Amino acid sequence: MSFSDATLAPALTFSAATLERFAKEVAKYPADQQQSAVMACLAIVQHEQGHVAPAAEAGIAAYLGMAPIAVHEVTTFYNMYNQHPVGTFKLNVCTNLPCALRDGEQALQHVCKQLGVEPYGTTADGLFTVQPSECLGACADAPVMLVNDRQMLSFMSNARLDELIETLKANR
Repeated sequence: MSFSDATLAPALTFSAATLERFAKEVAKYPADQQQSAVMACLAIVQHEQGHVAPAAEAGIAAYLGMAPIAVHEVTTFYNMYNQHPVGTFKLNVCTNLPCALRDGEQALQHVCKQLGVEPYGTTADGLFTVQPSECLGACADAPVMLVNDRQMLSFMSNARLDELIETLKANR
């Protein structure tokens, strides 16, 4: 499928660099299975823009030759894709049952209290967004959290949570 700006109207038009990155991901799959690159394309957009807006979903759908709703289903299924702008530091605290039984919910509430936000909230300075998370696959290390969808932290006591917040504030 060829891709042009006209294909995307009124969807988002991507930069040449973004399109090049998309093409590298699509090339990993057989020609009739380019839709398999949807998660990689979503990750590219999020990395570049901080979140995946509806226009970006539509642009990815056009690029991959799939229905926009199919891209939206992927975006909304996985909590690693931000559908709205988030803070510089996104803190996902696992509250799935095994972690909840080992103070995961308490850890979430502690972080929210320390930062003065509700779950899914962003601090007024735009530095932190705090979210509950589904299973992060480290139940034995609970409570666990994921920072910016990249760094997993285990055994997050209140003291360790406070230390993390202060370290992130200092390294902004």
